[in-house]
Amino acid sequence: MTSTWEYAPAPESRDVVDLRSEYGLFIDGDFVEPHGGGTFKTVNPATEEVLAAVGEADAEDVDRAVAAARRAQTEVWGPMSDAERAKYLYRLARVIQERARELAVLETLDNGKPIKESRDVDVPTAAAHYFSYAGWADKLAHAGFGSDPQPLGVAGQIIPWNFPFLMAAWKVAPALATGNTCVLKPAETTPLSALLLAEILQQIDLPPGVVNIVTGAGGTGQALVEHPGLDKIAFTGSTSVGKQIQRALAGRPTKLTLELGGKAANVIFDDAALDQAVEGIVNGIFFNQGHVCCAGSRLLVQESVLEPVMDRLKRRLGTLRIGDPLDKNTDLGAINSAEQLARITELTDSGDAQGAQRWQPECQLPDRGYWFAPTVFTGVSQSHRIAREEIFGPVLSVLTFRTPDEAVTKANNTPYGLSAGVWTEKGSRILWTAERLRAGVVWANTFNRFDPTSPFGGYQESGFGREGGRHGLAPYLAT
Repeated sequence: MTSTWEYAPAPESRDVVDLRSEYGLFIDGDFVEPHGGGTFKTVNPATEEVLAAVGEADAEDVDRAVAAARRAQTEVWGPMSDAERAKYLYRLARVIQERARELAVLETLDNGKPIKESRDVDVPTAAAHYFSYAGWADKLAHAGFGSDPQPLGVAGQIIPWNFPFLMAAWKVAPALATGNTCVLKPAETTPLSALLLAEILQQIDLPPGVVNIVTGAGGTGQALVEHPGLDKIAFTGSTSVGKQIQRALAGRPTKLTLELGGKAANVIFDDAALDQAVEGIVNGIFFNQGHVCCAGSRLLVQESVLEPVMDRLKRRLGTLRIGDPLDKNTDLGAINSAEQLARITELTDSGDAQGAQRWQPECQLPDRGYWFAPTVFTGVSQSHRIAREEIFGPVLSVLTFRTPDEAVTKANNTPYGLSAGVWTEKGSRILWTAERLRAGVVWANTFNRFDPTSPFGGYQESGFGREGGRHGLAPYLAT
């Protein structure tokens, strides 16, 4: 007789977070009411519970924020010594570490991701970015951008809902380290961690206007992009919106970096360590419910090992725990919004309609909230929508190849070019394959590994520019 181990619930307490019923905009160092008085509700995607009402910024609010950022840049932040700016970034990183539990719980409540991911990935990696760029702040003359690199001025920054606090760090840290000031616009479904960041900025006595946070939906982002007082726009989000931004900035001197969608290939050769590769497959597509622009959503398996890979993968998916994101045992949390769930459902239905075979492990989904079971499609053709369009959910499309040349051809058969993975025991094959893959990041025998000292960015419809490391300084400098 065999016994099955069951995990007892281990929920993280919500008491560490002091949620306000209403939040204003953060402009010139203070929380202020939006000009038009408009608000929107942000909800917990795991329960559909309304968490707070948040101010909705209009064009006049954006104008106030840009004006505050300009004053701060010309009068305070720009003239400040590099070493003094570094002190603020160090202080910010340390306070993030001190308030890490609070930040992680809030991020999970507002986003739906498992607490162990917020706790172990998002928040500590964000702190590491602030630490790393604090170290760069007084070394810009030695970073390879000339002897006297200068800040651009005021940066408008628009971030997505999949890694809200971490994406804010990716944008804000290099901007501040290089002497720029910021107007940050978080996603409308996940504004709360950015507003807690505003409280932390007050706590560290960051000069007013250096970072301003305007919350709202697409109209707020459009007002920010169209504002003539910005020197730089940094956007992370969908390819379609990125194209709209690029068109809006055509003919203007405003600098632009875009980090957009992806449809990454995860290539498994026949000599790969299969158990290790399966863990990489799971991490590549089911981490953060697949809400990852560089997710390994296309699995390319050499034909000779397809059967053992699929057997191992299905067994592994049967062990994933889906449910309450605040439970420390949970592996897959909630889909971020009803709109995203509808898109995932529509695209997976197209996979069924086009003849691919759907497989899902047996799992019971909660009655309330937005949920989608981990899904694997086999029998996928390169012409299928599920192999070509970004699903941005826990859905894996499996294709096969026979030769390394075929693997590269299929991996590159996409308009995207953000990331890729290669699994093989041969170092020469790793180098041969990585050299031919058209992707900004290629992981070897791992996937979804990030470090603040390493650049990240894409090619083709995955955008341009790099974030992270020394390369992440360049988009904020006039050289």
